[in-house]
Amino acid sequence: MGRSSRRQQDDDGPADRPVLPEHLEVVETDGGLLFRRDGRDQSFVDVTDPARLPFDYVRRLADALDVLAPPGEPLRVVHVGGAGLSLPRYLAVTRPRSAQTVLEPDEALTAAVRALAPLPARSGIRVRPVLGRPGLEALAAGERREGADVVVLDAFDDGRVPADLASGPGLRALAAVLAPHGTALLNVADEAPFALARDVLAAVREHLPQVCVSAEPATLRGRRPGNLVVVASRAPVPVRALEERARRGGAPYRVLDAATVSDTLGGGSPRPDPA
Repeated sequence: MGRSSRRQQDDDGPADRPVLPEHLEVVETDGGLLFRRDGRDQSFVDVTDPARLPFDYVRRLADALDVLAPPGEPLRVVHVGGAGLSLPRYLAVTRPRSAQTVLEPDEALTAAVRALAPLPARSGIRVRPVLGRPGLEALAAGERREGADVVVLDAFDDGRVPADLASGPGLRALAAVLAPHGTALLNVADEAPFALARDVLAAVREHLPQVCVSAEPATLRGRRPGNLVVVASRAPVPVRALEERARRGGAPYRVLDAATVSDTLGGGSPRPDPA
């Protein structure tokens, strides 16, 4: 854990306005705040309308969250990677009383978010200033835990999923945090021929055998890099409901069922931990 106070970690009020370090930038645009880290867009926050999610892959993560349980039903969610807390804010308004834990090691980023885009009171969102892998292992080892309904992996290191989270042991640690009925949502940035996504899927299916994947058509055709959103569980995943969301969305996307995932993104091998 870092030295952040409870005031910084819980939703009991914003911290003082921070002086941003060089690696962070916040831009006011399109009626909200765009958070950038090391020159990369991290998240967009509309404090007045947390359900507005202009990033395509975030919208797809939200679509998956929408169909995992009846509307409005609270969920226990662990987010690996926080940035502007866009997805936790979305859940707080669409599924009130959800208990959300966010693992975000960048304390300067969290301080900036709390100062510039404060969380509402009683949001149920708690931020832990820890790296993803140690944070998951600590949660899995916790006593009297119920397990999470959902774990969302949306963490990046230089534009890629951190190696210790994309490895076989890292994805085993993620699966260990889930309740038996739980679902993992993974945002994997990749491009054709999808070497990383293939290896991540091979590791995920060792623990969560039911999978589907959503992506933009141009990414699947190899025309540009993009974000593949993996939905994985021990129980059947809601492929048909996601397909309906994909057809109705403002930015249509493709949903690959388990058989198509095997044909299109198969052949990988779980990666070892980095040295």
